Amino acid sequence: MRKYWLTLLFIPIIAIVSAQESWSLEDCIHYAMENNIQIKTQQLNTEINQNQLSQSKLSLVPGLNAGASESVTFGRNVDPYTNDFSNENFNSSNFQISSSVTLFSGLQQYNNIKKAEIDTKASFLLLEQTKNNISLAIASAYLNVLYSMDLLDLAKQQKEITQQQFDRTSILVEKGSLPEQSKYELEAQLANEELNIVNNENQLDLAKLNLIQLLELEDPIGFNIVRPEIDNISSESTMMTVDQIFFESAQRMPEIEYAELNFLSAEKNLAIAKGSNYPRLTMSASYGTGYSSASKDISNISLGEPYLSGFATDNMGTLLDVYNYNYDYTYVNRPFSDQISDNASSVIAFNLSIPIFNGLQTKTNIDNSKIYIEQSKLQVDQARKDLYKAIQQAHADALFALKQYLATEKTLDAMQLSFDYTQKRYDQGLLNTTDFNVAKNNLSKTEADLLRAKYEYIFKLKILDFYRGITIKL
Repeated sequence: MRKYWLTLLFIPIIAIVSAQESWSLEDCIHYAMENNIQIKTQQLNTEINQNQLSQSKLSLVPGLNAGASESVTFGRNVDPYTNDFSNENFNSSNFQISSSVTLFSGLQQYNNIKKAEIDTKASFLLLEQTKNNISLAIASAYLNVLYSMDLLDLAKQQKEITQQQFDRTSILVEKGSLPEQSKYELEAQLANEELNIVNNENQLDLAKLNLIQLLELEDPIGFNIVRPEIDNISSESTMMTVDQIFFESAQRMPEIEYAELNFLSAEKNLAIAKGSNYPRLTMSASYGTGYSSASKDISNISLGEPYLSGFATDNMGTLLDVYNYNYDYTYVNRPFSDQISDNASSVIAFNLSIPIFNGLQTKTNIDNSKIYIEQSKLQVDQARKDLYKAIQQAHADALFALKQYLATEKTLDAMQLSFDYTQKRYDQGLLNTTDFNVAKNNLSKTEADLLRAKYEYIFKLKILDFYRGITIKL
């Protein structure tokens, strides 16, 4: 039963492995462009810069704000809408809407927009630079996997040769043609080559792991890569000069344009700082109204009974009674709609602010902005020099790798002839096992050196192609 459940558990894993297809270098780079965290982070930074650009443009649009408040007053107070004293508790409501716009501020808003546009473009260049760095890292890791595969194949081939030699030697030892020591020496050599296979398998696993981590694969099970045919090695005559590569690279590599945009951004920053020296003119408008429960109207007026209030005389001196009347009435709260209409007020204002002295803050900002401009100039020069040095170094490395490859190739040809002769002598019993193993190990080392030189040269060529703007592929 336990075996049955284990079988069911391993079926999905086997299915995943069988479903995986081998990855080409182009596949790896494309996947990284979509999933690498560094690239995603920089993409978010570009979105932030785009938002800042939108915000700087919207700063030209008048602002609009609305507000409301409600208050309750206790004790003797002045009604804000009737200016009458009131001993009653009352509540009041206020409503307002306001807008303001900057008419002139030393062109700071305009320069802020231009600076935001430059910074946004620079962020896209930084994104491109990040993608380029990831592409080179993946190409290096991919070639390292191929190199490790070839080393493993070479180790297996060497073991097969030693195994064949061990089998022949065992027969000759049994026949008495060779001493038994020859068999033991080959047996030791065979064990050492089995260890080499294990070490190379481990190196291949580590190389794959490095590539998988660069790709940030969520499910690395069954990961394999395509093994392209890259036996053709370009000669030195097909390689462009450093100046030719730099001429092409300077027009397309993001590092130089990024530094140039930082210089332009520093210039706009200086213009913004200088704008603080100019007067600032703003216009504002507001509309407000309110309601108070203390605001009353007289209602239901009625005439009461007359009462004697005094005396008067007519022209003849006759004394007359004077009567007056009582009036009955009630107070009612003024309607909300009437108060909102009657209490409405509108204001339009212009505000002019003239800078006179602010603790030399503006001057300090201007002086610092000028320093930033000088720094950005140096950064442009440094970016060009760094690019030229990088191309120069890559070109020198490629030439050295090519020369090393060609020299190792000649050495391998000579070593192969020597080993063939050594093997014939060994097969004829004219050479002991120790000398045979030394010759065989020297040949194996030279083959490994040739592989290393080959992949080193290929990677350096890919770097030169990268600087020329050629897509990295095998």
